Amino acid sequence: MLIGGTTSDAGKSLVVAGLCRLLARRGVRVAPFKAQNMSNNSVVTLDGGEIGRAQAAQALACGLEPSVRFNPVLLKPGSDRRSQVVVRGVADGTIGAADYHRRRAALAQVVADDLTALRADFDVVVCEGAGSVAEINLRDSDIANMGLAASADIPVLVVADIDRGGVLAHLLGTVAALEPDDQRRIAGFLVNKFRGDPALLTPGLDELARRTGRPTLGVLPYLSDLWLDAEDSLSVPVGSTVGPGGEAHGEERLSVAAIRLPRLSNSTDLEALACEPGVDVRWVDDIAALHTADLVVVPGTKATMSDLGWLRARGLARALGDRVAAGRPVLGICGGYQMLGRRIDDDIESVAGTVPGLGLLDLDIRFAADKTVRQATGRVGDRPVRGYEIHHGTVVRNGDPGWLIDDDRGSEGSSRGPVWGTHWHGLLSNDALRRDWLTEVAAAAGRHGFRVAADTDHGAARLRQLDTLADLIEQHADTDAIGELITRGTPAGLPTLRVDRRG
Repeated sequence: MLIGGTTSDAGKSLVVAGLCRLLARRGVRVAPFKAQNMSNNSVVTLDGGEIGRAQAAQALACGLEPSVRFNPVLLKPGSDRRSQVVVRGVADGTIGAADYHRRRAALAQVVADDLTALRADFDVVVCEGAGSVAEINLRDSDIANMGLAASADIPVLVVADIDRGGVLAHLLGTVAALEPDDQRRIAGFLVNKFRGDPALLTPGLDELARRTGRPTLGVLPYLSDLWLDAEDSLSVPVGSTVGPGGEAHGEERLSVAAIRLPRLSNSTDLEALACEPGVDVRWVDDIAALHTADLVVVPGTKATMSDLGWLRARGLARALGDRVAAGRPVLGICGGYQMLGRRIDDDIESVAGTVPGLGLLDLDIRFAADKTVRQATGRVGDRPVRGYEIHHGTVVRNGDPGWLIDDDRGSEGSSRGPVWGTHWHGLLSNDALRRDWLTEVAAAAGRHGFRVAADTDHGAARLRQLDTLADLIEQHADTDAIGELITRGTPAGLPTLRVDRRG
């Protein structure tokens, strides 16, 4: 089965994760699959490959380790026109629209081979589409939506986000926009993020069924506490908060301003901080927020040089310097870490040559042609830690004390007064390290009444959310009908909508 959507961020990833979790709890050998993902939120697999963060969460829902098999093609946008292409976990150049059409046949074969192999190894494979299934301008080159459904002969369930409004038009229009052969593969709908009395929606769904000949197999309620492993850039707009906040354990709260870079990557690094009770995390892009927050985080980016220029143009670079001069905490992660240094040499990603960094760390960075993609283990003091690295920029000189010891590479990261930095993603997911570090940050920020909780478990929180998703689908969707689609495929005789396509 393929879970498609009417739009990006309609809820496809969450529905796939919840359905995978539900099937796994019932003893079904299930695996996720996203033929092609476009995202700068990624993780490293055990064999050193790179896949989308959502597919790693879906693998966890299945009780599996992340694998490049679950996301064979990953596109990582570095600009509005070009993306790095990652094939079976390995970076393989950059592509634009014209390049993609030339490579489409080879990528389609990769997708077909990997999906065939997964279907042989598992009882069920739940596929996730990309963006909208009705992107008819891309249909000829599509390998992730209706193109995948046609080549693999699988039914499609379309998800729409009612919280945005216009859900009935989205669903009706999605079917109508498709060619008849593709229409016949749409087996039903799911409505996501519904608030209020479902009885008020029923007449509309009945009319939708009458017009399309397809049922709505579930109306999933809106839940504000589903927030971990968000992947789409639409999930992190400026001004939005990360997580529920949670009641503080001490007398004071800790405020975190995360800079919403234009080419933000691995935004999920901030979710571990938001899991802590009394820690308020907000995405910002203004100087005032950098002055008032207790901690400022410069997160990862797919375009270090471009985003560094953006920081300077908006006055945020100067505000970061003012913070550090006043002894107030700043954290840089991956690309954000690189920006905090003294110099960046880049003849690879941006081809910008040598550019001065922000000078907040005594650090020189040089971009390498070979991309570093690896899982990592190490320690901070006597605390064992795990993380992963995904970057082209490498440290060629570091005049500051390291933050941690990497088991394979020795000193890693930087710790200089109120400034910390690391190339590691996932470092803050280490619970003991995060508690120790937040206590240090709170002291530096003057929040002496802040107290970390002794039992916050980021990994357990992720599993709880996956179980919540599974419960949501079990309680609010027709799982018997969904099971029939998985077992028997698309029902025969589904009607097509007549639309005048003569122009």
